[in-house]
Amino acid sequence: MQTAFVVDDIQTPKHVLLRGLWFGPRRPKRVIIWIHGLGSSAFSRLPVYPYLVGKDTAVFAFNNRGTERVCEVKRMVGEKVTWIPGGSSQENFVDCVDDIEGAVRYAKKMGAKDVYLAGHSTGCQKSVYWASRMRGGRGVKGIILLAPLSDYASVVHQTGKKKLLAIGRRARSLVAKGKGDELLADGLSHQLNTAQRFLSLYSGTGPEEIFTYWDPKRKPRALRSIRVPVLVLLAEKDEHSDRPARDIADWFDGAIRAPHEVRIVDTTHSFRGEERKVAKEIRRFIASH
Repeated sequence: MQTAFVVDDIQTPKHVLLRGLWFGPRRPKRVIIWIHGLGSSAFSRLPVYPYLVGKDTAVFAFNNRGTERVCEVKRMVGEKVTWIPGGSSQENFVDCVDDIEGAVRYAKKMGAKDVYLAGHSTGCQKSVYWASRMRGGRGVKGIILLAPLSDYASVVHQTGKKKLLAIGRRARSLVAKGKGDELLADGLSHQLNTAQRFLSLYSGTGPEEIFTYWDPKRKPRALRSIRVPVLVLLAEKDEHSDRPARDIADWFDGAIRAPHEVRIVDTTHSFRGEERKVAKEIRRFIASH
């Protein structure tokens, strides 16, 4: 048994090459695939992985196309390696289906019978979107959502709707001119996004606006399409949230039709310091499904 090793260049169905970290047995019965959040990486939640690994359980954390803010990602074209834009500021959200499918296939290639997705932050949107495009999650045994929030609701709360709409108009103008891949000086000091990425994240209408608890009229179709068990872990002190965790928990209870559990952990968005508690919840969920 090898406890940890680097996974160099798994190949997705569309021939994109992604790197990752494997923790636990080489031929496990089950694998938890960790899908990192916006601008993060396979290293972002490193402290929690050891608490999840067991004799029959491995964790596979990989860098999806949204790793870091700006980067390049390798892709195979025939027998040659080319480079395409990557990073959370440039990625096309819907490509997450290809990324996650590549990771799921790799886990099964390693011998895992049971595969679980564990998405953190924007990794939650990606996990749900993948499932909505894969017959409700065919191919995995369960989906774990850690700190799932609406990016639109969060940025309205932090920035204000008036400013957000003004930036959105500039982004739409660039997209209309065929400049959707142009980096946008959006006035959000901690971020850098292309015009199309800004609209995908913050227009409230893009395919990744999955957690629509801010709009009671919206039907959460992607969530309702999931057919495998779901565990939702919300952070009580989530600094990116615009409302109490209990209100969001109630919304998830009503939105998910598959067997599910919604729990609240007394911590912040990163779950830092509560990794053992988070892992305990995940292990309990896996044991019961």
